[in-house]
Amino acid sequence: MQGSRDDRSLGELFAELSRQTTTLVRQEVALAKTEMSQKVSSVGKDVASLAAGGAVAYAGFLGIMAAVVILLAEVLPWWLAALVVGIVVTLVGYMLVQRGLTALKHEDMAPRQTIETLRDDAEWAKQQAKQPGS
Repeated sequence: MQGSRDDRSLGELFAELSRQTTTLVRQEVALAKTEMSQKVSSVGKDVASLAAGGAVAYAGFLGIMAAVVILLAEVLPWWLAALVVGIVVTLVGYMLVQRGLTALKHEDMAPRQTIETLRDDAEWAKQQAKQPGS
């Protein structure tokens, strides 16, 4: 096996290196796409949590507004129930929004695995270029 590699010309060796590098780059692009898809999916879930939190907080705001309107329209004990419900719903919405924001702040969008393999690939290509006959 070693002897057949030594018989190839320098041009053939560089052509093989070029083919291998092209294949490697294609594989790295595929890896980057996969890695970014996973990250986008995770961020999508966090954004959905933010949207749900915003909707719940808005519903809470509407409850509080209804309580204020009821309070102003007629001063009766049942307004207090609407106010308590509005406050509770608003707090739940606030907690959902905070959870989503915290998750988004901690999400690393860089394709770390791809970056690491690109470094390895660059080192491999350097070694191949230095040793065309081996």
